[in-house]
Amino acid sequence: MFITLEGPEGSGKTSHIPHLVAFLREKGYIVFPTREPGGTSIGEQIREVIHDLKNAEMHPRTETLLYQAARAQIVEEVLRPRLQDGEIVLSDRYADSTIAYQGYGHGQPLEQIRQLVTYATGGLVPDLTILLDLDVETGLQRKSKQEEWNRMDAYTVDFHRRVRAGYLEMAAAEPSRWRLVDSGQKWDVVQEELRKVILAKLNVK
Repeated sequence: MFITLEGPEGSGKTSHIPHLVAFLREKGYIVFPTREPGGTSIGEQIREVIHDLKNAEMHPRTETLLYQAARAQIVEEVLRPRLQDGEIVLSDRYADSTIAYQGYGHGQPLEQIRQLVTYATGGLVPDLTILLDLDVETGLQRKSKQEEWNRMDAYTVDFHRRVRAGYLEMAAAEPSRWRLVDSGQKWDVVQEELRKVILAKLNVK
């Protein structure tokens, strides 16, 4: 099963995944955690280029294509093989991030972005996508206290508001795949909700 966590900056995806992995492994599942961009040697190198604050002149189309390059690599090198082996893959971001950030955030044509995503993923869509929703100001404030403040974080507040609105629109349009969790709650409450959502998808009561 392919499960992805999405959300605006500072929503807590990265902090929750290790605990979700440990929880599912205790229940006997084979779980593989990964992240985007990254998850492969090639992807991690691309991640450094995309996120480097020194690359402030990067054009949105360049940014979009770099994300797709990293994504195509992880799909073929990591995701498909592990899913075919029956593992649960739990990813910190995936293709919906591109639609939210490079599509809604930058205002690029959504249909063109979706076509690029389909090409990069070979049509691989998550079984479950959880949106950790949080107001933009709180998220950026949280992120500013962490060590990694990258080029994407440094975009304007209005950009991040468009990203969040895009996420909410996507979740509303595809309720069979998306679940929404309010990440403005206490961390342990959010973790418990995430566990319940995932177990429900795995048909565990």
